[in-house]
Amino acid sequence: MPIIFRFARPHYVSDATQFIEHLKAEEPDLEQRQQAGRAMLWDKPPKTPDEIAREDLARVSQTPYVYTGPLPAKPDA
Repeated sequence: MPIIFRFARPHYVSDATQFIEHLKAEEPDLEQRQQAGRAMLWDKPPKTPDEIAREDLARVSQTPYVYTGPLPAKPDA
């Protein structure tokens, strides 16, 4: 018998893994709902060149320091 099997510990399953396995057993459609939610938020078709051009035209230039806003006009002296 190899030495590895002499010191083998019983199979350990963490609390988190037990929770997830229990949750999946209670709700078999959980992964399908997760994938549908991901598809709704993240899986988007690539943008067309027209959409990219429209977004570029709509872009507003940003001030050098975002939190100050536009610099006030200097008064005429």
